Amino acid sequence: MTDAVDADELLRRIRAARDWALKEEQALDERAKEVELSEQLDFTFQSRTYHAVRVVLDEIIEPGKHAREKR
Repeated sequence: MTDAVDADELLRRIRAARDWALKEEQALDERAKEVELSEQLDFTFQSRTYHAVRVVLDEIIEPGKHAREKR
């Protein structure tokens, strides 16, 4: 079993996961620029997946953040 964590530790972990997802998204976007079209689609799909994860984590950290950005 894992130990219980307090709210500050949970927030730290969520932010770390969000930052990691952003780095993975950016790395995949860069790799997509360097390969042929058939591979670009795969990298782009993977990048969008990390983007979706990052958006969800952003919403956990700051509810309503993306709704305000779209206005």
